Amino acid sequence: MVDVNLKFNKPELNITIERDKANLMGVSVQDIAQTLQLSLSSGRMAYFTLNGKQYQVVGQVSRENRDEPLDLKSLNVRTASGGMVALDNLVNVEEVSSPPQLYHYNRYQSATVSAALAPGKTIGDGIDAMNEIAKEILDDSFSTELTGSSRDFAELLKHTFCLFTRSSTCLFSSLSSVRVLEIPLIIMITVPLALAGAVFSLWLFHQTLNIFSQIGIIMLIGLVTKNGILIVEFANQLQEQGKEKATAILEAATARLRPILMTTLATALGALPIALALGAGAKSRMGMGIVIIGGLMFSLILTLFVIPAIYSFLAAHKSTYSTKNKTSNEEEI
Repeated sequence: MVDVNLKFNKPELNITIERDKANLMGVSVQDIAQTLQLSLSSGRMAYFTLNGKQYQVVGQVSRENRDEPLDLKSLNVRTASGGMVALDNLVNVEEVSSPPQLYHYNRYQSATVSAALAPGKTIGDGIDAMNEIAKEILDDSFSTELTGSSRDFAELLKHTFCLFTRSSTCLFSSLSSVRVLEIPLIIMITVPLALAGAVFSLWLFHQTLNIFSQIGIIMLIGLVTKNGILIVEFANQLQEQGKEKATAILEAATARLRPILMTTLATALGALPIALALGAGAKSRMGMGIVIIGGLMFSLILTLFVIPAIYSFLAAHKSTYSTKNKTSNEEEI
């Protein structure tokens, strides 16, 4: 359903005086205006008292002679010489329709178009459709602007990629403090796994990529990387103790399974009320809860298999760490 607050439902008559004709016939503009006012404006002219009650004297022609636009032809105006001339010979009448009130937005006259989304369509689809219609119908003298939830969605969508990039960069910079480039790369593998789970969850539960689901995606960056940190950090410690890389990563994944399960389930259960849309107005935030739970669970399952596999190929052997540490100690001495 589409609705527009600018409605042209107020009929009007635009009367334009032909000044040249009026001058030739000896009729002034004031005479024409006064004739129209006395005939149609229902102006109060006087009072009279009858049987103890006061009544108004209204100057106006009878209703049957003023209800139609053609009734203007029956009006006459007096000329300067005292003669009468039909008003229809001196004016042009145009029937138009105007809005009962005008709205403004940013100091410009505006019209607000609001529409309800069709089943299966998102706010982004609606914005794209409205932009296409505006390009076809409106010329350069018109401009369009989004308001309400559509404007919030467009602004957030424009900045989501930037926020996602900055968050990932900050996280990668923090992890790079270990001076080994392979370790942050291995840990960051959990981010695309979580994103895949988030998108799949939205599709599975028929949700859209709205403002709240985008916020949930940004939150996932910090929530899912702790799984990789727990496994990789413990595997590095086991390698420093003299264990082989394959053995170290397998023992790390096994040993860290319990804390990973505890933290993931605790976070997912915390987001469960949001996903179930419990409470007033919670339906709009449902996408955020689904994104968080779906991304966490999907990342939980794949992290236990993908991170050890990637670690086996990319991570350096214990001897490499020992050599680097030894070299650093020698330089300090």
